[in-house]
Amino acid sequence: MAASASGPQTLVLEEAVRLACGRSLESVEVAYETFGTLEDAGGNAVLVCHALSGDAHVASGPGPAGSERPGWWEGMAGPGLPIDTDRYFVICANVLGGCSGTTGPGSVDPSTGERYGLRFPLVTIEDMVEVQARLLDSLGVDRLLAVVGGSMGGMQALAWASRYPERVNAVVAAATTGRIGAQAIAFNEVGRAAILADPAFNGGDYELDLPPAEGLAIARMVGHITYLSQESMREKFGRRLRDRDEHAFEFVSEFEVESYLAYQGRRFVERFDANTYLYMTKAMDYFDWQPPKSMLPRFLVTSFTSDWLFPTAQAREIVRVLLERDAEVTFAEIASPYGHDAFLLETERHGALVAAFLARALEDGRCLGGAL
Repeated sequence: MAASASGPQTLVLEEAVRLACGRSLESVEVAYETFGTLEDAGGNAVLVCHALSGDAHVASGPGPAGSERPGWWEGMAGPGLPIDTDRYFVICANVLGGCSGTTGPGSVDPSTGERYGLRFPLVTIEDMVEVQARLLDSLGVDRLLAVVGGSMGGMQALAWASRYPERVNAVVAAATTGRIGAQAIAFNEVGRAAILADPAFNGGDYELDLPPAEGLAIARMVGHITYLSQESMREKFGRRLRDRDEHAFEFVSEFEVESYLAYQGRRFVERFDANTYLYMTKAMDYFDWQPPKSMLPRFLVTSFTSDWLFPTAQAREIVRVLLERDAEVTFAEIASPYGHDAFLLETERHGALVAAFLARALEDGRCLGGAL
């Protein structure tokens, strides 16, 4: 069966989704995009999983209403790039609980006709993977050449290896962890506290045109600090003042780094939902990866030297556990000043590793007659 590239699409799942929390969602919509063509043998499918603030639009291509817009992983996914959409059939879906087309707290509860808000059930990384598996079923993709993801997307890639090892040939887990530590949980909690304390939050039942903007902006500012590194912040901002030569001696944003964080907060409020931020960070906090005991796929695990959110030690722990289970593992630590964001920015060096890993997985699959 062959499939053509697509712009934004939505699938309505035919059966209810049973969640780890014990509740079920009777109706789930999944927003997704595909890039490239699925080979008749079905051996070139690559699922890309996005991080906390991402969506289904991983590569440049048709956007909403036929517009053209860049993808969130420019330089990594696209024609001739490491995740080559001329070579692979690439699928990317907005996660369950998201705010970019997939059912989440901003969706309408069919049983009440009102938005879920905080009545939406808590979801886990594994719940997101279950919905992705249902999507692949509908697309006729029985087995994946690879699952690729960074940060929260890397958690999903790891969860795929545990939940559906028989459906995955290879896993790329970048700048991620099998379980986040107390410091990362603490930063997530500060962000959630800022949102919950915003007077406009209204117990999660805020108006869409009057969201808890201040709380969400602060949450983004706190989160964004963890994505950077001391080196990159020193190089980019130092102690430079913005639009002034002397201190104001007032409580205003006067350093360049302050203005930058405020700008990032404002931009985030324009495109993201506060309730979704609560749900996504909680799902990351809950993640506690247990690798499969058999049928392990091959792995590429990458980390970055200046990433202090999910440091190299946590990547090495993933590798250690996999090697104990006799998995085939390639590990690389990449020198980079960009902090956690390096998995999005270091597309040349990181991309070369990913490209070679995927190409070898594809070639090995074809040597087996196309049956991965």
